[in-house]
Amino acid sequence: MITLYNIILTIGITVGIPLIIPIILLSEKRRKTFLQRLGLKQLPENILSKSAKKPIWIHALSVGEVLSSVPLVMNLKGHFKDKRIVFSASTKTGFEIADKLFKKNVDSIFFFPFDLLFSVKYITKKIDPAIVIIVESDIWPNFLFEMKKRNVPVILINARLSKRSFKRYRRFAFIANKLFLSFAKICTQSIEDTKRFMLLGIPSNMISTTGNIKFDQPYDSVSEKEIEILKQSMNIRLVKKILMAGSTHEGEESILIDAFSRIRKNFADTVLIIVPRDPERAGSILKLCKSSGFSSILMKDFKNTDKNEKFDVIVVDVIGILKRLYAIADVAFVGGSLVNLSGHNPLEPAAFSKPVIFGQYMSDFAYISQMLLDSGGAAQVKNTNSLYETIVEILSDSDKARNMGEKAFKVFNANKGAVEKTLKVIESQLKA
Repeated sequence: MITLYNIILTIGITVGIPLIIPIILLSEKRRKTFLQRLGLKQLPENILSKSAKKPIWIHALSVGEVLSSVPLVMNLKGHFKDKRIVFSASTKTGFEIADKLFKKNVDSIFFFPFDLLFSVKYITKKIDPAIVIIVESDIWPNFLFEMKKRNVPVILINARLSKRSFKRYRRFAFIANKLFLSFAKICTQSIEDTKRFMLLGIPSNMISTTGNIKFDQPYDSVSEKEIEILKQSMNIRLVKKILMAGSTHEGEESILIDAFSRIRKNFADTVLIIVPRDPERAGSILKLCKSSGFSSILMKDFKNTDKNEKFDVIVVDVIGILKRLYAIADVAFVGGSLVNLSGHNPLEPAAFSKPVIFGQYMSDFAYISQMLLDSGGAAQVKNTNSLYETIVEILSDSDKARNMGEKAFKVFNANKGAVEKTLKVIESQLKA
């Protein structure tokens, strides 16, 4: 299978070169990551160990997976004191988030190689890991094949199979089976996920239902003083209501702005804070807000404004601040859910006891979102009208808002423990 895969890959790259080269040259993200991922750029010096002990290698695809890995990364050093920890991401934004979050917790952060034989061989030879931990996704045949050749166990953690993913894998069951059998262990988020992996032909002894490590996120409380400072930095200290829209995607901002224009008729002193999933989209979102008649500003521009100047919409172009911003919200909308992009983590606002709203596309967080809905801690919307009606209902009733927030927090707080179970699986594989 691996030979056929590489033949197809070689043909695809050869045919696609006229398209691939312009894409790389025109995209700043790809230009900055290309050479290192290809294995043609020297890796960071601190990735090479002076010790004979091989490192634990954790890999996360992009922003979502990096954020999911936080509770595990924070606990690895303490659990494996004699091991070096190295961390990779595939995307530039994922790398930047990891670099910001994990500098004190890992020994090195670098880009994951492209799944080309020479790239994989070069980077894996340099790192020479004792074990590889892949968070949720980013499964590549050449990488898994090389790890198997080196007798390096690879664990897939926080694994999930949505209905859509399961159908797709089942359509190519033979290939999927070979891929997943390359793992030493698969740690799933739920019993439902475990059943789906077993239906793909993965033996039960290869799977552990460890739960969702997102519930173990280290959410430090934000003090009243910190909230006051944060509000003051955005000139919203005296604003009565704050709507937060986190991890939004193209197509969602226009819906949010339409709903917001109607909300302002009921609650004139309300501010909308939009945090796009990709900060590089902030400029285009700002233009959209201004063209809709709202006084709007990028977060980075507050340092150049008068502290008394007020804005209707704040577009956040700063990485790594989303969690703290949820702490100041009255209502929190979670993006990637009004457009078909499988949703983002609703536990982030739930951890701060906020009423949570999301759209109908939450397949990546199906289990969590359903728990929040069942508890009464969240509401699901379909379009501009239902978004407007739901937000107005919550803002009009402070008791309802408080009760929703408390119920959301209970869901978040009652389902911890996945990290501890995952660490035990990692430990058993290292001993083996």
